[in-house]
Amino acid sequence: MQIVIPTPQLDRSNATELDVAMMRRAIDVARAGQDLAEVPVGAVIYRNDTGEVLAADHNRRETDADPTAHAEILVLRQAATKLGTWRLSGCTLVVTLEPCTMCAGAIVNSRVDRIVYGATDPKAGAVESLYQICEDRRLNHRPEIVRGVMAPECRGLLRDFFKQRRRENRLSRQSM
Repeated sequence: MQIVIPTPQLDRSNATELDVAMMRRAIDVARAGQDLAEVPVGAVIYRNDTGEVLAADHNRRETDADPTAHAEILVLRQAATKLGTWRLSGCTLVVTLEPCTMCAGAIVNSRVDRIVYGATDPKAGAVESLYQICEDRRLNHRPEIVRGVMAPECRGLLRDFFKQRRRENRLSRQSM
């Protein structure tokens, strides 16, 4: 018996109104992280059947001094704890930035049904930009992928954050 795993769909038209609403929430969560000097990436995970939010968080690498404290990892952990299982089938993960290799691997391992993201990450993206981990046929799970949801807003949040950091760094170097 051969098991056939369907190829994920990379189509912006698959975004639902709920996905867009959750992306708005992820952007708000990212802004809260920015206020703590964290790179403004926000994530939300919700149940597909009810729309119940299981977890929402932002990057906390600086706050927690933890290199794995990416928004996606944090919400996957929180949702698994809330559900009492590591298998997050029946859930959608919404994140403002294309996941990196670590996060894409965790998404595959968690068995999330869908991933929805905003901005692509040409420097570290592992869903479409540098790698396509979530589509790799050698892996036993491939979530549906919806990309580009509110991409201009997500990109703008990151662009403005790094522009401000560069400005602050210039000013601090000048004052030395």
